[in-house]
Amino acid sequence: MRGRNQSTTIFIHGAGGGAWEWTIWERVFAARGCRVFAPDLLPARGGLGATHIEDYAGQVAGWCVGAQPLLLVAASLGGLLALMAAPLAAPAAIVLVNPLPPVGITPRPTPREHGDIVPWGTGRSLRGTRRSLPDADDAACLFAFRRWRDESGAVLRAASDGIAVETPKCPVLILASEHDDDVPSSSGRALADHLGAQFRLITGASHVGPLLGRQAARIAEEAWQWSRTHHGPAN
Repeated sequence: MRGRNQSTTIFIHGAGGGAWEWTIWERVFAARGCRVFAPDLLPARGGLGATHIEDYAGQVAGWCVGAQPLLLVAASLGGLLALMAAPLAAPAAIVLVNPLPPVGITPRPTPREHGDIVPWGTGRSLRGTRRSLPDADDAACLFAFRRWRDESGAVLRAASDGIAVETPKCPVLILASEHDDDVPSSSGRALADHLGAQFRLITGASHVGPLLGRQAARIAEEAWQWSRTHHGPAN
């Protein structure tokens, strides 16, 4: 039976990904007594081409209803969604991994042209996956290659332009990869300064490497240890 004070950790994946990105982190947190929940972000009723960032943020807020005490752990686009949902979710702590920065934070990711649907799933290649995950082994690259999905262009455009968010009323840890080609580590540091958050640079890591790379289990363990200090014990 679940302990009265057992914490809930909700993992929020990035653009073009899914709950599968958090497989290693889920195992680490669950082994330490946390109740873990890593759902997939779903397209709006009209499909990916009609999906907007507010649709995703609303889903995240809905997942958090009744989950207290709550820890949010989010990566890339998921990091921005966590910040958008935090005022309603009222988490006890937040861990952000290479988060897309909200409006006003620089440097920003390089803007890209996106159609209504970005074909990251239908146009995926194993070679491209290996390039994006140089810090992961072949098995992890194959695991990711088989699971990338297409993404909403409107969501990515909104994230690129920047979304205004409130400063969370809880401790925040920002983890930034040294070799992130999508979100500069200096952006994560600037966001940490803006939010009054703790900042840690992950040496040798790529954008998705903290979740799927060779260091993933160690990084997840360190994140759990931080959360235990700032969020309380699992039970």
